[in-house]
Amino acid sequence: AGEGPAPPRRTREPERATRLETALGDPFDPGNPHGHLALVRADDSREAPRATEALLAEHGLSAEFVPHDLGGRLTDLEELARVLRPLFRRDLALGYGFGITSLFAASSVWTAGDTHQRAALAEVLLGGGRVAIVHREVAHANALLRSEVRAERPPGGGFLLNGSKDAVMNADRTDTFVVHARTRAEGGSGSHSVLLLPGPPASGEVRRLARAELPGMRGARIRGLRLADVRLPDSALVGSLGEGVALALRSFQISHCLIPGTVLAGVDSALRLAVRAATENRSGGRPARRWHKALSGVFADLLACDAMAVTGLRALSLVPQHAYLLAAAVKYTVPDLLREDLEELAAVLGARGYDRGPLYGGFQKLARDLPVAGLGHSGTAVCQAVLIPRLPALARTAWFRTAEPPAELFRQGAPLPPLDHRGLTHSGTDDPLAATLVGAAERLAGRTGAGPLHAALAGLARTLVEELRVLRVRCAALPAAGSTVLDPLACALADRYALVLCAAACLGVWEGQADDDGFLADPAWAVLVLSRIGRRLGVAVPKTPAEADRAVLAEVLGRCRHGRSLDLYDTPLAG
Repeated sequence: AGEGPAPPRRTREPERATRLETALGDPFDPGNPHGHLALVRADDSREAPRATEALLAEHGLSAEFVPHDLGGRLTDLEELARVLRPLFRRDLALGYGFGITSLFAASSVWTAGDTHQRAALAEVLLGGGRVAIVHREVAHANALLRSEVRAERPPGGGFLLNGSKDAVMNADRTDTFVVHARTRAEGGSGSHSVLLLPGPPASGEVRRLARAELPGMRGARIRGLRLADVRLPDSALVGSLGEGVALALRSFQISHCLIPGTVLAGVDSALRLAVRAATENRSGGRPARRWHKALSGVFADLLACDAMAVTGLRALSLVPQHAYLLAAAVKYTVPDLLREDLEELAAVLGARGYDRGPLYGGFQKLARDLPVAGLGHSGTAVCQAVLIPRLPALARTAWFRTAEPPAELFRQGAPLPPLDHRGLTHSGTDDPLAATLVGAAERLAGRTGAGPLHAALAGLARTLVEELRVLRVRCAALPAAGSTVLDPLACALADRYALVLCAAACLGVWEGQADDDGFLADPAWAVLVLSRIGRRLGVAVPKTPAEADRAVLAEVLGRCRHGRSLDLYDTPLAG
């Protein structure tokens, strides 16, 4: 589809990601055991694709979830996301089911576990096993988060676990569980603790219940789990008693950034399918004019989502003291944007979107899987509970006062310090991304005579800075923290704030390409991204310059023609 030279490759793909992409092969080949046709057939039968799971085991993918100092390959989360994207481009359920949930389970142990606990989990994962997480119950819960386990302190010490969960990923494929259990009847931040169940218990019963039949991710192995009088020693406690909520807030920052940073690879594939449909049997490989805005717009959104997710992933290594709110904003914003984009792409695909063959068969599966992968409304509620209580303080003390973060935060693929799980916090009073927006707008305003696209970008940045000023006034007037989480006005302000942060991340990434001459250094994509964000906010933005639309459309068509990824990294694909 499209004409023109292949876009230059600007960041070196991790060798492990290249090797996995090559091994998984052309997804459109009907004879490929790891292609779309095989994966859709496995999904139809609600089974994990055995051949592909065997391939992932052969590649030792579970070692990606173990920190380097414990013998694994995990050094930073941006690299991990890139290694996982070849898998998530093909099958979100397999990406989850094979092991990424093991990382989410183990993160509390990597963050606060003692030497023995960390070593025990590392041994399980390095041996190709899995670790399952038993979440605590949260408000607005879906099946994965409904009901909970209680842990009492019996005479003689230790813990006695009772309770059940409706849905636990891989409950039938592991004996190793990280349990977020209620250890205090009263609510509040000290109500839960994290306990490690490293294998079959010495007493009591771990019973696997019926398989959960979810509308999406049908091949994932999700079952109910019931713990009956399971006794654990005092040494099972991860961190301190009553620290469970704090540990969840610290360690779940990883999933808040990593989920969007991997599932967007599935939408990359969906956009590729839409380009194929729009250019099929078209003279010169050009889509009909009615599809130009949809294809260029979704591509711009995909770059915006990637910019925000990658910035969050890099922040966890580079500025962990400032990553807490950003991680929640990433998880709050990106899944919704991706769902909107799927709806746009469905219109482009038309009847092809219901095809079950090797060329288009993956689209309906992705449409089913994405809401489950993003944890839907429950994920939104969790992120609202993080963001909304902080908005008044941010408005009063941080916005237009915080210093900008280091420029390396926005240079995707640049070296990062090793991720230190123990350095993750759930506090922070500054807002470096808001500072990036203000700083970028000032720098753009000073670039006179730089051309019409730069002028358009400067105007859009200025408009978004004014939106931040309005947010400062409105958020400063909110009641004290803790009383506004379910207030509709506060939720609407959180929506707007998260979109402003997305725009800031995109400006940061665009500025980070200043020494390059590739597509991301062109202001065209940033103009289109900020225009779409401005329209979502309902603020007055001028008509997008035609040259921005043309440049972005040419890029997406060129990348599809030459088999390149549709994310920030522009890497070669197997098919």
